[in-house]
Amino acid sequence: MASAAGSSNVMLAIHEKKTTPTDLYRPLRLYVASAYSEREAAAADDDLSAVRDLRAEVEQPSLPDPSSLEQRRDALLAYARALALVEPRFPISPDRAHVHSLTFTWHDAFKGNKKCALGSIHLEKAAVLFNLGAVDSQIALAADRSTDVGIRTACGAFQSAAGAFAWLRESGVAAKAVAAGATTVDITPECAGMLEKLMLAQAQECFFEKVIAGGKPPALCSKVARQVGIFYEEAYAALSAPPLSQHFDRTWVSHVQLKAAQFYADACYRYSLDLHEKEEIAEEIARLKIGMSALADAKKAAKGVAAQLMDSVNKLESNMKINLERAMKENDRVYLMRVPAAGSLGALPAASLVKPTSLAEVLDASKERLFSSLVPDGSMKALSKYTEMVDNIIRIQAEKLQQASEITRVRLKEMDLPDSILSLEGSITLPVDLKEDVEAVQISGGPAGLESELQQLRDLRRVNQELLVQTEELLQKEANEDAQFRTQFGSRWTRPQSSTLTKNIQDRLNLFAANLKKAADSDSLIERGVKENYPLMSILDKRPIESALPSISRPIMSLDGNEDAIVGALKQSLRQLESLGAQRAGLEDMLKEMKRKDDILPKLMAGVGSHDDLFKKEISKYDSICAEIADNIVAQEQLLLQIQAQNEQFATVFNLEDYKAARERCYKQIAAAVAKYREIKKNINEGLNFYVTLQEAIGKIKQQCSDFIMTRNIQCREMIEDVQRKLAGFNFSSSSHSSMQRNASVLPDQSSPPPPHAQAPYAAAPGVDSRPGYSQPEPRPAYSQPYPPSYGAPPQQPPYGAPAPGQYQQPPHQPPPGHDYGQPAYPGWRGPYYNAHQQQPGPYSQPPYNAPGAYPPHQSNYYRPQ
Repeated sequence: MASAAGSSNVMLAIHEKKTTPTDLYRPLRLYVASAYSEREAAAADDDLSAVRDLRAEVEQPSLPDPSSLEQRRDALLAYARALALVEPRFPISPDRAHVHSLTFTWHDAFKGNKKCALGSIHLEKAAVLFNLGAVDSQIALAADRSTDVGIRTACGAFQSAAGAFAWLRESGVAAKAVAAGATTVDITPECAGMLEKLMLAQAQECFFEKVIAGGKPPALCSKVARQVGIFYEEAYAALSAPPLSQHFDRTWVSHVQLKAAQFYADACYRYSLDLHEKEEIAEEIARLKIGMSALADAKKAAKGVAAQLMDSVNKLESNMKINLERAMKENDRVYLMRVPAAGSLGALPAASLVKPTSLAEVLDASKERLFSSLVPDGSMKALSKYTEMVDNIIRIQAEKLQQASEITRVRLKEMDLPDSILSLEGSITLPVDLKEDVEAVQISGGPAGLESELQQLRDLRRVNQELLVQTEELLQKEANEDAQFRTQFGSRWTRPQSSTLTKNIQDRLNLFAANLKKAADSDSLIERGVKENYPLMSILDKRPIESALPSISRPIMSLDGNEDAIVGALKQSLRQLESLGAQRAGLEDMLKEMKRKDDILPKLMAGVGSHDDLFKKEISKYDSICAEIADNIVAQEQLLLQIQAQNEQFATVFNLEDYKAARERCYKQIAAAVAKYREIKKNINEGLNFYVTLQEAIGKIKQQCSDFIMTRNIQCREMIEDVQRKLAGFNFSSSSHSSMQRNASVLPDQSSPPPPHAQAPYAAAPGVDSRPGYSQPEPRPAYSQPYPPSYGAPPQQPPYGAPAPGQYQQPPHQPPPGHDYGQPAYPGWRGPYYNAHQQQPGPYSQPPYNAPGAYPPHQSNYYRPQ
């Protein structure tokens, strides 16, 4: 095998099988002369020479350039079509002595020192098909995958190679070659299947390179990568099993193994990128860990792989490690989600974009004229007629078998068998759909977990209420201070009143308060619904859920003690019915196998008399199997009647009607519990989403209030300074010392720092003789904080679980532009109820979370500053 590096990854190609020269002309001409006549041999001389030339061309070694490889592929196809015409006309087989001195010798493609020399047309056909796949793989490897044309060429050639190996396996050529005595491993069905998967893996890998280069979404890239990994995994599984496990070079096996791990990890990596965009951080962490673990294990076993492949694997591992560290930090600081166990995750989705290219068209020899004069067309038409007769027999019998199996299935279901027997023995099962619904409920926490979710609603409601109160207190505090200065300075205090400026904000706060009240009422309804319906829903907490189902019990009093005999007879009859079903499957396989081996072409070509007599004789081979099928169907019908009688007796003794009624009631109870749970869970999730969105909106309003207060503080300071300047000028003009003393009573003591609390910065304390230096006005201080010291910035509401507001420390610097002043989201709000799936509405009253007009959380500009 050969390997080369494409645009990003190393890929493999297959070397051709080598052969020794073989003269087809002389042995085949001698056969025609002896079996037919010298005249027929002379007439077929040109065709025999053509076959000899085609074989000689195949014997020549191929050249590595692309044009030579294309010519090589055409020569192999032409010779394969010629062999299709030679096979039915010349009995070239080790157990037939018709063609003398004809032996084909082929070397193993993977171990050149091993070879097989055999006079079998099947060996020749298998070797040619193998080389056809090998040449296609070399064409793919020679393509420049850094260009669009090159990657399309490589992808198409790899699919053609997969088609050649698939044809080698599926057509039975490989199996016939092995049966004839071929001993090299490379043309076995197992090896053909492995090479088919390898070529498909590399074709899919070309698509992966294309979607990556095209910048496709991570989810699509993950699906394509996963399918690449699946194909490599299937190839590696075949390489690890006999007869291939000891045949291939360890380096080559390590390459396939590492590729399988690489693309599985790459699928995890791309899938995690999509999860990160959806903010599903917990699963992102789990997927990255799984992929990295697979890479680490494969790297330990990789021996001698190409350096470029190892570099690619190391680069992928590094990227995954960086993303894992980032995701873990985000989860620890923001999301606080529980990372799921690897076993709880579903399989990664895969998208297969490739398939083996069918060789039916290129190998079709129906239009070739080789040896057309040697075998009459009538013989070929007769063979087709016989094949049609056989197909008709198989079709009719297969329909009978399928109909018998369907009758058995329907009749047993009507009698509730074998479910009633299993229930008596304690093996009770739910209907599949209902069981899946219950499992989904239990995975999400079940009714027992609703209390913790209700607590989340309470906590979120409390956080919103506290945040709303803090915002209103900020506004009220500012309004009180404004009123104080207005009283103190009278008509000199000319700025607008706070209530005029904050009307829009206050209206929105009132709206939020009303929304919170409605939400609290809805929460009460939900809590009452949980309490009232918990007896109904509690059945969903039973594990396993089957323990809640009724079971068939033996009668309390036995009249004749024959209950065990009744059950035993019914079970014995069911076992017999199962045996008849297995027998039918075997009979159908026997029909197909008989058809596969039914080859009457030699008899048609060498026979005498009418074809109808031959057909009648050959078709009688199927009579015995048809008779067995008829017997099987009759026996089944009799057994079903017996089972029906036994089941009626069983139903009477064990009171099956009451059991079925109780079981149906239990099914309905479980279904009703699931529906009620989903309804309540949907309401809770709507409440959680409502509170989280409202919390963000109130946080924005609170920041607007803080900004408004800061602006008002600056205005306040400027207005006070303006009043001081006016008063100072008045005092100088009057030169009255007593007037200065009177004015000092309304001016603050500027020699002392302003108080650290909410008192106005220039209001003098009662009883203090404040004497400002009017001859030199005090300069305006430059504050390092965004608010004046007397109006310390309002404390932000701490996140749930943070220190209390009284412990909050004002940061020493102003936040940068774009800083999010909003209240942080409630911790864990993106937990198991985030993006909850839609539920069907039920009779339970809906909360007003989505009431129009009350609070539309989807409008991003709803809280614009007024």
